Amino acid sequence: MIHLKKSLYYTIALILLLHSSCKKSNTDTSGSTDTSLSFTVDGIYNGTLTYHTGVNPILRFTFTEPINPATITTGIKLSNSTGSLTTVTTLLSEGDKTLTVTSPNDLSSFENYSIEINEGIKSAKGGKLINPVKINLSTGLNNTDKFPRITDDELLTLIQKQTFKYFYDFGHPISGLARERSTSGNTVTIGGSGFGIMALVTGIHRNFITRAEGLARMQKIVDFLKNKAQRFHGVYPHWLDGNTGVVQPFSTKDNGGDLVETSFLIQGLITARQYFTGTDAAETTLRNDITTIYNSVEWDWHRKDNGDVLYWHWSPNYAWEMNLPLRGWNEGLITYIMAAASSTHSIPKTVYDSGWAKNDAIKNGSSYFGIPLPLGSANGGPLFFSHYSFLGINPLGLTDSYANYETQNRAHTLINYNYCKANPKNYAGYSENCWGLTASDTPTGYSASSPNNDLGVIAPTAALSSFPYTPTESMQALKFFYYKLGDKLFKDYGFVDAFSLQDKWFDTQTLAIDQGPIIVMIENHRSKLLWNLFMSAPEVKSGLLKLGFTSPNL
Repeated sequence: MIHLKKSLYYTIALILLLHSSCKKSNTDTSGSTDTSLSFTVDGIYNGTLTYHTGVNPILRFTFTEPINPATITTGIKLSNSTGSLTTVTTLLSEGDKTLTVTSPNDLSSFENYSIEINEGIKSAKGGKLINPVKINLSTGLNNTDKFPRITDDELLTLIQKQTFKYFYDFGHPISGLARERSTSGNTVTIGGSGFGIMALVTGIHRNFITRAEGLARMQKIVDFLKNKAQRFHGVYPHWLDGNTGVVQPFSTKDNGGDLVETSFLIQGLITARQYFTGTDAAETTLRNDITTIYNSVEWDWHRKDNGDVLYWHWSPNYAWEMNLPLRGWNEGLITYIMAAASSTHSIPKTVYDSGWAKNDAIKNGSSYFGIPLPLGSANGGPLFFSHYSFLGINPLGLTDSYANYETQNRAHTLINYNYCKANPKNYAGYSENCWGLTASDTPTGYSASSPNNDLGVIAPTAALSSFPYTPTESMQALKFFYYKLGDKLFKDYGFVDAFSLQDKWFDTQTLAIDQGPIIVMIENHRSKLLWNLFMSAPEVKSGLLKLGFTSPNL
């Protein structure tokens, strides 16, 4: 019995010894002690590994054991979305159990970063980090100015001058016309070139180039349009090859004349004709060639068998199969005015009343954000409706039986502004300083943004081309775009086309049809230069009067 008791005793002792040995090996086989961590970002732990933060985040890691300071360098990595490492500053405190991590420099705004605390971190006793962590950081606005402050007048000139480069420096070398966008190669845009011609006149007026340089560019453009560019009953296509002048189809059946794009071009050409009034042979020939181009456009052909509406497209292969009648309210007012003003292929007022105005159905009359809207769809639609036709047509005091166009355009713009300010969809960034919905690039393609089609995308052209209607609100937006977001938005050819603070997306491209109105409408706000030139044309005066318009400028 005694022997049995001794055996049982030794067995229990051995089990206890083995248990103690195993327990020690799980924690510290060589005197080391493992550690684990918890963390906060800007004083907050939200239960996830993803945090929205400013550009100076403070990350605090609390360890269960003191950590070895010598292991910090290899144990921490802060990188941006491209994988580039960012310098960090570290501070140990509370007996080396708390590690505070910051960046000595501001992080980039609207960027995604990740910070990793990896197994390179060791405890002071040589133990390992049990729970390595990778935290995702998404920065917001860096509210510091990105460029030095200048006067408002200097800022307007700077924006015009930089944007002007898109049309002058980046213009197609053979045709002189405007490339459709900054990545479009030889594809030039007819409507955007009309805007570019008006920008060219502005550039001469602002001394960005000399009159001789501007004249030489206009001669190149007009010669190409008159002698090389493909036309269909005098109507230009939406896109052309800038080398050959051959149509570049906008879509399969849109491979012929585009009447709306042609009207934007003619608006620009007439403006240039009214500017180059010299009696020398060069300017005289330029004016005559422009008039010849205008007179060759068969506006009446686009009535499609003398109907009471103009049709947008005609194709030599598909005839009228695009089947898009041009009815208001949209950007097409200039098309009806140029058609009515033609001395060779004019349309009667009945086409304007029945086709464009839809026998009064063009009217709206409802109020949005307390603002009565005379024409168009609910909330007014994209803002380019109030820009494209009014690069040359002066809406101030302009009325007909359907609307006061100064009231219309100001109301349209203020509705757009107030919608963005109210921000019913709670998109990041929308405010009284960050507004403007119009047709532009988006993260998923091209779309006509408006209050009724709000994708969270702001296009600088929307607010900046509205300067004549909302000078205070547009200046607020300009200062925000330039001073606060300029590192993301302001590039070689002015502002990029669009951005989304919601998606942290910033376009890298510029488009002729968005850059042109910025220069032109800022100039109309400053001097009414383009309005005065275009409205001085005798054809324009007669066309407006024929359609029943009244204006102090007629």
